[in-house]
Amino acid sequence: MRLKTLEIKGFKSFADETVIHFNEDVIGIVGPNGSGKSNVVDAIRWVLGEQKSSELRLDTMTSVIFNGTKTRKQGGMAQVTLSFENTKNLLPTEYNSVAITRRLYRSGESEYQLNGVVCRLKDITNLLMDTGIGSNSYAIIALGMVDEILADKDNARRKMFEQAAGISKYKIRKRETLQKLQATTADLERVDDLLFEINNNLKSLEQQAKRTKKYFELKEEYKDLAIKLAALKSESLKAKYKEVKDSLEKEEDRYRQLEIEQRQMEAGLEQQRKSNLDQEQALSERQREMNQLVGRIRDAENERRVLEQRISFVEQNKSKSQEAILIAKSRISTLEEEIANYRETLQEDRRMEGKLEQQLEAAEKKLQDIRQSHGEMKAGLDAIMQNQQKVERELYELEKSKAVNANQMENLRHDIAHGEEEVKNRKTETESLGAKIKDLEKEETERRTALETLEKAEEQRRLDIAEGENKLDDLKGRIQKIHRELDAKRNEYKLTKSMVESLEGFPESIRFLSNAKNWTKQAPLLSDLIYVEVDYRVAIENYLEPYLNYYVTENIEDAQQAVQLLQSAQKGKANFFVNDSFQDFTQSIAMFTEGMRPATDLVQCDPAYRNLVSYLLDNVFILEKEEVAKQVATDSMTLLAKSGRFIQRRHSLSGGSVGLFEGKKIGRKKNLEILDNAIKRGEEEENVLSTEMYNLKTSIENLKSKQSRQAIQQEQQMLNKVSQERASMAARLESFESYIRDVDARKAQTLERIKSFETANADIEKQLEDKFQVADEARKQISNTDGSFRKVAEEMSNASTDFNNKNIEFIKQQNKVSALQRELSFREKQLDETKATLATNQRSLDQSGSEVAQINDDIEKLVKGLQENYALRKEREGTLSAAEQAFLAQGTASMKSRTSCVGWPANRRIRR
Repeated sequence: MRLKTLEIKGFKSFADETVIHFNEDVIGIVGPNGSGKSNVVDAIRWVLGEQKSSELRLDTMTSVIFNGTKTRKQGGMAQVTLSFENTKNLLPTEYNSVAITRRLYRSGESEYQLNGVVCRLKDITNLLMDTGIGSNSYAIIALGMVDEILADKDNARRKMFEQAAGISKYKIRKRETLQKLQATTADLERVDDLLFEINNNLKSLEQQAKRTKKYFELKEEYKDLAIKLAALKSESLKAKYKEVKDSLEKEEDRYRQLEIEQRQMEAGLEQQRKSNLDQEQALSERQREMNQLVGRIRDAENERRVLEQRISFVEQNKSKSQEAILIAKSRISTLEEEIANYRETLQEDRRMEGKLEQQLEAAEKKLQDIRQSHGEMKAGLDAIMQNQQKVERELYELEKSKAVNANQMENLRHDIAHGEEEVKNRKTETESLGAKIKDLEKEETERRTALETLEKAEEQRRLDIAEGENKLDDLKGRIQKIHRELDAKRNEYKLTKSMVESLEGFPESIRFLSNAKNWTKQAPLLSDLIYVEVDYRVAIENYLEPYLNYYVTENIEDAQQAVQLLQSAQKGKANFFVNDSFQDFTQSIAMFTEGMRPATDLVQCDPAYRNLVSYLLDNVFILEKEEVAKQVATDSMTLLAKSGRFIQRRHSLSGGSVGLFEGKKIGRKKNLEILDNAIKRGEEEENVLSTEMYNLKTSIENLKSKQSRQAIQQEQQMLNKVSQERASMAARLESFESYIRDVDARKAQTLERIKSFETANADIEKQLEDKFQVADEARKQISNTDGSFRKVAEEMSNASTDFNNKNIEFIKQQNKVSALQRELSFREKQLDETKATLATNQRSLDQSGSEVAQINDDIEKLVKGLQENYALRKEREGTLSAAEQAFLAQGTASMKSRTSCVGWPANRRIRR
């Protein structure tokens, strides 16, 4: 035995067909790393049956197929052929040359061949067992195997010695022989069990044979007696037949009369139904009107509460306006008194100012006369007099500045006092305005909350209506869908029932036995015992087609009785399954792959007939995909296509197109029960959905009658009014606070000016002391001169001093008059502002009074409308009949528990 050639095609890196010849004793394959040297060893191991992809340095077995490159597409198949010379007949075969081939397709299909003939991997393993060659033998040393032998990993060294000595093949054969012995022992035990059961059944069969013999004897005797009895009964039956015929004619006449009466009653019933339908429509219309009336009453009640709140708010504003008017009138009287006092004081000061002005003019004239007379005496004393005049002018300017500063300080202090008084008044008004604004803000918050509540309620009502209408449309669609399904199922039920009752598609013998009353044991048909899912019904029906007309009897006696009946009546032949004979049947266990389902798992039947079904469908599998049939060996199993296109057995294949009515014969009675239950469930669901739709319609009508748009508009108007009033008061408060801040700022500036004036007056005092000393020195110099000149100089000095004093008094008086005028203007401005506030409060008071009157009129109209609506409701309820009132009470019971105004008492009073 010698290795000849190795042919590789599409395996790993060998894309093209490559042939390696082993003509010499030692053959070496050399090449750089990655050139495929190790792939040659992998190819030899693979063709010898290696099943582990890890031994071939791969993730999956399909990776042995050439995967392609950038310039070449991937391969679709991997093939390796190993050829041996068998000249010494070491291989147990008659051929001198043996070629082992293995192919693997990218779809996952694979095959082994021996000399071009398809075979199993087991055949190749048995062929090479005595040679020591195999995928896992040490005839092929791969990478890492030497290290494993040296390290004795997993007893590798012992395995190598056993293979070299030829012991391993005997171990394998021993293991296979032991397995066969175990299987044979199990079969023998099963045979013993069967023999024991058969011996037990022989006794019962002997007893049954005796009973059968006695049965036939009694049957013959029964036949003779039955003929005699039939002759006797025939005479009596003829007489009875005549009597029954006469009675039948009378009953038919009576039936026709009753049928006429029934039709008349049905016509009357139809008329009453039509009348009831009209009454229901009228009652529904009245219900809708009643809901609208209840909605109007509810809206009127809400409007009444809103009007009452408005009256309370207007009364509060009225009281606040009256308090403000009283405060303003008191302030006006105070200001008028102060203005009168200021005007009287101003007139007196102006008269004093005129008087001082006359005195000033006289002093000035006197001073000019003295200066004129003094001119002649002035020549010698010019330097002294100029110095004295200069000093006196400086004294005059200093005293004048001092007086002006003092006057301005007095005016500034007066302004500070007036400003503090005004700030005090404004702070009082500010506190009052702050309290009013807080009340208005609280009221605004409450009204805004109430408005948001109403708007949310309105929005929720609209959303509920939209949601309810969507649900209503959905319910209508579901009900229509259920109607269509019920119609389809009812039609299918009627058709199936007629087919079951008429036994359509069954031979005459089956119909005869089904209607035979003298067959004591009515056995079911096989097609009525089983039920299959719709997807698999055609496949199983095609397979069981020859057996669907078989009756299933409990024992052989029932089947024999049916055969006798068919023979006596000449109604053809029928087939029977005896259920007792399948009690000991055990279904065989077969191995199946993915995509296959046992047919017994897809068939539903009673437990008593499960063994019969298992017998009929033993080793029958249904294929989810028809392509799987090519990969499965059919030695011991039958394959059915799920679509029913073919039935594949070991040596035969049948199939073709699938008819339109195939799959309708199996499980008719079971399907009839399922349809009946489905129709009942559909009718119950239809009733539930109809009730839900009626309740939903009533709820939507109630929601549509609840409109609060008018109440929202009124609440919005009241909120706008409160917001405007709060904004007006907030503006006034801000103006007062700004005025107070300005007054405080002016006060700080005024205090700084007073401080600067005091500092300036202190400096002026020091300067005056110095100037007075200079003036005294000048006077002393003048006193040394001529007496007359001195006298004139003294007179001129006195006149000048008098003039200066008069001028200072006049300036002080002018400043006082100016301050009084400014104070008078300030008081007059306050008076005008207070009068404007009084006018505003007066207008608000008048407006509140007119608003209260308008609200009272609205309430009177609202009460009148409520009374009319309540009377109309009572009147409409009075026109309803007792049945209509009961129906109406059911429709409005839930509404009465939620709406207080439906039960409006007659003595209800509206608070004004």
